[in-house]
Formats: sequence, structure tokens, C-alpha cells
Amino acid sequence: MDRTELSNIGEFGLIDLLTKDLEMKQTSTKMGVGDDAAVIDRGDYYELVTTDMLLEGIHFDMSYTPLKHLGYKAVAVNLSDVFAMNGTPTHITVSIGVSNRFSAEAVLELYQGINLACERFGVDLIGGDTTSSVSGLTISVTAIGKVEKDKVCYRSGAKENDLICVSGDLGAAYIGLQILEREKEVWKENPDLQPDLDGFDYVLERILKPDPRGDIIQKLAGLEIVPTSMIDVSDGLSSEVLHLCKHSSCGARIFEEKIPIDGFTATQAQEFKLEPSVCAMNGGEDYELLFTVSQADYEKVKGIEGISIIGHIADKASGAAVVYPQGEEIEIKAQGWKSFK
Repeated sequence: MDRTELSNIGEFGLIDLLTKDLEMKQTSTKMGVGDDAAVIDRGDYYELVTTDMLLEGIHFDMSYTPLKHLGYKAVAVNLSDVFAMNGTPTHITVSIGVSNRFSAEAVLELYQGINLACERFGVDLIGGDTTSSVSGLTISVTAIGKVEKDKVCYRSGAKENDLICVSGDLGAAYIGLQILEREKEVWKENPDLQPDLDGFDYVLERILKPDPRGDIIQKLAGLEIVPTSMIDVSDGLSSEVLHLCKHSSCGARIFEEKIPIDGFTATQAQEFKLEPSVCAMNGGEDYELLFTVSQADYEKVKGIEGISIIGHIADKASGAAVVYPQGEEIEIKAQGWKSFK
């Protein structure tokens, strides 16, 4: 039997391989694998369930990640998946694998961040598991939420000519990561030097302590807008646009000049000799919301502070592309997480 390297198929290819033969046995399962959260019919409402795992050395680096921030982020990235289904998070469970190089006080600091996120978003921590680890720190969080049946949003549902919208700004987390990595390399060469992080608060917070966009869900609900499709931006705008196109059987046009990028992010990207729009398209870890709405909701959505209309849904045959100001179209490509080495 031929051997297929994981690095050759990538994260998304592996998920497809593992789930292609799955069959749902419970009639209450409305959505299994393939969206930001599983959807379970609980009678009067849909229950949402999602899990994310964070591994030391893969998803975070302890040399520059405060434990309190890490605990907060571990919860935040899961709540973001619930919000991406247009839902409200209610409960979490937390499981950790921890080695003996961590003290009880260190683990307590991690849980202070977890509790802070729970308090911030009105979520209850209701259980989990703790075990020893020989390979650093592992954190797995499962988030549970709920959504009204007629309000649930999937990655499918986008229709031709729908408007493509995104919350906040993109690329800041990636730039924050570049700054942390740069200062880490400087420190490795000269441990006596203190990291130079003054003035980088915004981009550092975006990578170390992201806030999921529950506020956007509230704004949409207040205007009675139900997106036709939605996903959170965890792997970069490119990947998420392609997810929507795949599940909605459509194409997309993203206008490069409409992609929201913070001015400081753009300046720092140029310092690293990076195109700001490339950081936004491929950087990841922004945890903003990417969604589509009907043209009929244009007047409502254009006036919402913190939301940008960046493109529209096209027919499937035309594919997904970024349109540059000169009119040139570049096909959108993405492979997702590339940590299989």
C-alpha cells in the first residue's frame, strides 16, 4: 500500500479523508463534521457543539505566551465557532495535558485566563479532564451553545449575488506573531536584551488574546439580519472564502481594496516586506466573522460599524478570485494549517 504523507494533503485534505465515510445514526444530528460546530436538534432549539485543541510548539510558544492569555484564547477560539453558527455559547469543558515542568501556580494562572473568558461571555465551565504529558502543554476546549432553529447559519447557503461581509480588520494577528518571533530570535542571540514590544499593543493582543465577535451577532440580530452563510476567520480569509464556496457550491469575488486592514498593521507588514493584503488573506488567527447576506439587506448592513462589504458571491464556474484595483483577477488558493512536517 502506498504511503501518503500528511504534508502532501494538508489539514483540509486529511479532514476529508477521515470523514468521507461517516454516516449519522441519530435523527437529532442536523450537522456533523463539516461546519464550525455540530448541530443537534433539541426540540425547541438547536444545540451547538465544537472542539478545538491547542498544542505547545504547534499553536503556541511558551517563550512569549503568558499563561493567562493562553487560557483566555483557548476559550475564545471555541466561542468564535459558536458565534459563527449565529449562536450563543452557554457552557464549556476544558481538558489539559500538563508536564511536571509546570507548577500548580502556573496551571492556576492558565485557569485564571479561562475563567476570565467565561465571565466575559457569560459561559459556565462545567467539567473536563486533567492528565500528565511528556510533550509540553495541551489544552482541549469543547464549547456548547444554542441557536433558534430559524436563525442557524451554516457554511452552505450563500447564493449568487449575495454580498460578502467581514467584521473588524484582518492581518493584525499575523503581524503580531511576526513581531513576537522577531524578538524571540533577538533574545536567543543575546539573552541579556529585553524584548522591544513598546507600541505594538494592538497587534500583540490580536494574536495573544483575541476576542470572538459576539457583538457582531448581536448587531445583526438587532437589525433582524440572518446571514445566508457564515464562518469565522481562523485560517486566513483565503481559506474561509474557499470553505464558503465549497459548501455553498458557488464562486466569489473579493475586492482587494475593500479588505479591512488596520493602518498600523499595514505599516508593520511593509516593515517586514510583506503585502498587507497577503497578510489578511493568508495570515489567520483573526477570529473575525466572514458572512454573506442577501442584496435586500444591503441598506441595513452597510450602516453597521465594524462590518465591511468586501465582495459578492459569483457562479460556481467562475471560481473564487481576488480582484485588484487595475481589474486583474487572481485565483484564491489556500491549504489551511501546514503543520504536518
